[in-house]
Amino acid sequence: LNRPRIFEQIIITQFIVSIFVSVNLLLIATVFSNHVFLSTMRYILFVITLVSDSVFLILSNLLLILYNIYFTMQVSLCIIFYLIVCLSVFVTPVTLTAMTLERYVAICLPLRHPELCSLHNTQKCILIILTVSSVPCFIILSTFIAAASSSVYTQHKRCSMEMFVSLPWQNNFKFAVYQFYFFIMSITITFSYVKIMIVAKAASGENKKSTWKGLSTVILHAFQLLLCLIQLWCPFIESAIIKIDLLLYINVRYFDYVTFILAPRCLSPLIYGLRDEKFLNALKYLALCVGI
Repeated sequence: LNRPRIFEQIIITQFIVSIFVSVNLLLIATVFSNHVFLSTMRYILFVITLVSDSVFLILSNLLLILYNIYFTMQVSLCIIFYLIVCLSVFVTPVTLTAMTLERYVAICLPLRHPELCSLHNTQKCILIILTVSSVPCFIILSTFIAAASSSVYTQHKRCSMEMFVSLPWQNNFKFAVYQFYFFIMSITITFSYVKIMIVAKAASGENKKSTWKGLSTVILHAFQLLLCLIQLWCPFIESAIIKIDLLLYINVRYFDYVTFILAPRCLSPLIYGLRDEKFLNALKYLALCVGI
């Protein structure tokens, strides 16, 4: 293996992760600096994606470093890491889907928006997001438990997400679960886009401008969600490549990590950090205060 090349990739990853996590922390602080943001559904959902992305970036980066320095840990501890990382992987696309539905309600059902997107319903929405996101994680973990012997939990191994899918039927089952989630979220995004497009064409004046802005937000959500969902396919592509060429597998895995894992998590600041005037003003004020 080309160890210098791998080391170089890890260094570049540290730089990228540091920037994204720093930006996310600044955005999270901005949300918590204004009580208006904490009483509005879309900003609350936005901060959930930021927290989820930050947790994922920190833990996945830590596991990447530990794996490449051949650090071993007890399998039971690796399971805990897996559950947290897996949950954060699904929380972001599921929350993006919920944010798209919020935009649909705001534009297509404006009179019902205050009722449907109230703070009480936002709390229910968060519980639904966490429940829906945790289901595939526990399903995949249950297949590992079903196939593993009782002694495996005390063994020390290099922690990798691939260790939970060792048999062909586990891989097929995991792929089926991922495809189901991909299908449901894609249908939701498409439905919202079509409905908002119809309203946008019929709107006029200020309503037309606001509606087209909402439509562009949904398009950005769709693109971000597409990258997140492609991430769900990466393990299956990588598992096929590793059988062909180990060095190619390492390079492809690094490309997937940067393109389909890191990249989607840099779009959130663009969608809500730069395009939302109210949030941008609060961000500028906080940045100036931090700078002082």
